[in-house]
Amino acid sequence: MSTSATIAAAAAVEAPVSPLARIYGEPLVQMPHDLYIPPDAMAVMLDAFEGPLDLLLYLIRRANVNVLDIPMAPLTEQYLVYVEAMRSQNLELAADYLVMAAMLIEIKSRMLLPRPKAAVGDDAEDPRAELVRRLIEYEQMKRAAQALNQLPQAERDFDWVEVWVEKTLLRRLPEVTVLDLQNAWRGLLRQAKLHARHLVQREELSVREHMTLILRRLRDAGGFVEFVDLFDPALGAPVLVVHFLALLELAREHLLEMTQMEAFAPIYLRLTDARGDFR
Repeated sequence: MSTSATIAAAAAVEAPVSPLARIYGEPLVQMPHDLYIPPDAMAVMLDAFEGPLDLLLYLIRRANVNVLDIPMAPLTEQYLVYVEAMRSQNLELAADYLVMAAMLIEIKSRMLLPRPKAAVGDDAEDPRAELVRRLIEYEQMKRAAQALNQLPQAERDFDWVEVWVEKTLLRRLPEVTVLDLQNAWRGLLRQAKLHARHLVQREELSVREHMTLILRRLRDAGGFVEFVDLFDPALGAPVLVVHFLALLELAREHLLEMTQMEAFAPIYLRLTDARGDFR
């Protein structure tokens, strides 16, 4: 089917009638016959368009036709009717609407003119191509704008609220190394030494027992024994003291005798019942 035949067939199809209003959910397609409208009544046009391309896109979508195959004849007529309606309501029209009207009339005229034989075919340039391109670009931009408009907007959907919250800065703690642990452990050891408990145990030392030890030692020697040989410093000071007291007690009871060759000479001890010439 040729392009002119397609346009003619599309023009023959009437555009679906859009309802004037809805009452209790039911569409109102005709004005009531008994409805009286005063001549000086104010007319309000609810359809607001952002430009001629917006109006054209509205008419195409209302007619439910493909934007790639626009029926120029009915579309041009509807566009001119709408423009004339706006002018009759004393609405100011931008120059773009009139420029678009002239463009539509030109395209419609070019569609009605017979094409040269050399231009007939799939490669022939469609007069509507530039208009279709502009409509597609405009529709894409309009959808993008609607998507952006769906996003929440400040001072339209919400208001900014400032709440002062006290912010606590967390101080970054230094990392612990092996050397730090070593120093801490050494400090604990030093404190432990300062607070060490000294357990004092009482040793039961008997003077009588040490007197017996001294007598046995002198008896076994069978003679004189040097004073220092009777004491063992390794046993500790308490033992030495008790041992010395035992020796004095034996001397007081005349059970042993002490002697030395000269002043500051070594002291010797022996039992009193021993025999010998050494004095």
